[in-house]
Amino acid sequence: MGAVAAAPIRTAVVGFGISGKVFHAPLVAANPDFSLDVIVTAQPDRAAEAARLYPQARIAGTPEELFALAADLDLVILGTPPHTHYGLAATAIAHGLHVVVDKPFVPTSALGAELISRAADGGVQLTVFQNRRWDADFLTLQKVLASGGLGRITSFESRFEWWRPEGFGNWRDTVSLSEGGGILHDLGAHLIDQAIHLFGPVERSYGETANRGPHPDAADTEAFVSLLHASGVRTRLWMNGMAAQAGPRFHVLGSRAGYTKWGLDGQEPALAAGMPPSDPAYGVESQERWGLLGVDGATAPVRAERGAYPQFYVRLATALRGNGSLPVDPAEPLEVLKVIEGIHALA
Repeated sequence: MGAVAAAPIRTAVVGFGISGKVFHAPLVAANPDFSLDVIVTAQPDRAAEAARLYPQARIAGTPEELFALAADLDLVILGTPPHTHYGLAATAIAHGLHVVVDKPFVPTSALGAELISRAADGGVQLTVFQNRRWDADFLTLQKVLASGGLGRITSFESRFEWWRPEGFGNWRDTVSLSEGGGILHDLGAHLIDQAIHLFGPVERSYGETANRGPHPDAADTEAFVSLLHASGVRTRLWMNGMAAQAGPRFHVLGSRAGYTKWGLDGQEPALAAGMPPSDPAYGVESQERWGLLGVDGATAPVRAERGAYPQFYVRLATALRGNGSLPVDPAEPLEVLKVIEGIHALA
């Protein structure tokens, strides 16, 4: 397909659950470099909601209906469960369409490598929506680390934890491990990606997984991962949908100081509540949620960077027009998948 012309990038969003409705559709619609032309959902209530929110978009009931329109599109965004990603992405690539795949990328690294190869052979761009690289807390942490105030990093802890004893109420409750299900595939895709982004390649890994949710045949609902990076830093990551009390989002120890941050990034709830990314309050964390830097008895709050999920699509538009690199090189989530596979093999 090559680079996309200067006209808006003609876009289809497949799936209108949390991924499509909360993340992709609002971010695409807010960016003038894109036009939201097609939304695919088979559920009547979601179709009605999509038509209400995006009256300019055509609502399609099946991927087959979408791909029949391929000649009038440039980009397909997959906000569907992970076990559907490979087939849908391969079909989009075969139609000459650029592809954004939500995470988890695909169930196995072998399937991920196959998609990367197909995209290269087809002359289209393939990327993965690792949006948590643009969380306010992660952007702030990068700034803290770059400042050198922590000294030599000795330990990094990172958590995604919340209390959902009734389950997630979507595919996460039922998709099997072999299909890319489980909290390690889902949230681990973010936490491991962030850790590698901060501290480099992983030399050794160890993990523990368990299903403590209401669905006994489901994949893991709780996971712990320990990574030793080639840089010498040890990272410890927790993912838990059954945490009655959550631990700190980040807890970083260095030779000079520590940094601790509580609470999750606020962009997802803001988007879910209908706040447009153009709102001046979007992505801004209140001071009481700022992380603390220093040593016990002498800590100070660090002003939070503004959360920036829109940057994913800003960078994607630039890349699709041949003027820059993709927001996420798909080889990076492929490496994350290999780490996850290694942990599952030993857990």
